[in-house]
Amino acid sequence: MSRKTYAMAVRDTIADEMRRDERVFIMGEDIEVLGGVFGCTRGLAQEFGSERVRNTPISEAAFVGAGLGAACTGMRPIVELMYMDFTFVAMDQILNQVAKTRYVFGGKARIPLVIRGQQGIGRGNAATHSQSVESIFMHFPGLKVACPSTPADAAGLLRTAIRDDNPVMFFEHKALYSSRGEVPDDPEFMIPFGQAAIRRGGRDITIVANLLYVSRALEAAEQLSAMGIEAEVIDLRTLVPLDSETVVESVKKTGRLLVVHEAHRTAGWGAEIAAMVTEKAFRYLKAPPLRLGALPCPLPFALNLENVATPQVADIIKACQEACQYKEI
Repeated sequence: MSRKTYAMAVRDTIADEMRRDERVFIMGEDIEVLGGVFGCTRGLAQEFGSERVRNTPISEAAFVGAGLGAACTGMRPIVELMYMDFTFVAMDQILNQVAKTRYVFGGKARIPLVIRGQQGIGRGNAATHSQSVESIFMHFPGLKVACPSTPADAAGLLRTAIRDDNPVMFFEHKALYSSRGEVPDDPEFMIPFGQAAIRRGGRDITIVANLLYVSRALEAAEQLSAMGIEAEVIDLRTLVPLDSETVVESVKKTGRLLVVHEAHRTAGWGAEIAAMVTEKAFRYLKAPPLRLGALPCPLPFALNLENVATPQVADIIKACQEACQYKEI
């Protein structure tokens, strides 16, 4: 085991996979010399050369499309987007081409393409550089969606993504890049998709979160414990495939559900979790499922306003208290 930052876990995993398989290469803006997003490609060009660490023009539609073409012809590309907000300028490529190519070729085409990059709050990057957009990609069949919350998960899930023969949308949170944790040194360390992690056990309420909000949920759970409320915290890790069994079994035990995410509350992935639990565990519920998410407004530049627009630890605590005081339904 080595103690690494989230960013270095990403970087080292990419390097390991490039050493293991010469078909793996990476392309994106400013990745060759400047080291890409938070240094996640730093030093790779010196080891692997510019053919496998390829700087691109500022055209996400072009290099996502190039990634798809490379994947179709047997390569295993990683496409780094400077911000996952920029997926919007490549939506035709991602949703109509990347997601559907295996289907339209009857499963004969393999599309081992990873599209990864940063998203989220914490640095005052404002309305077009701070969004959490993972919910959108759950809606379109053909894409897998990964959201690591720890350095170990960043390594294990990314290795799984790179070796997958299907396209993977890989969301990294900018506020997590400097976080540190133990990461296995094993170059075969992989975390299966569709396997949530119970980060904290509890009996009174289930909190489901991803990315930055796993740590916020754990902080809230610690404070709730001092108030006599024991919250179980589940980190989904991947949204597609989704580990519904772990969530449902937890709610059957606790009888209460709170889903908290940074994505906008309206039509966020929390609504899917709430609907799933209502369908599969309704008779176990002691209170209505609750959701927390960003307010329906563009994300502000000012950090104090950004905090108002997104759920805070105090909001998680309040929602859990309300659920636990609810008269059984």
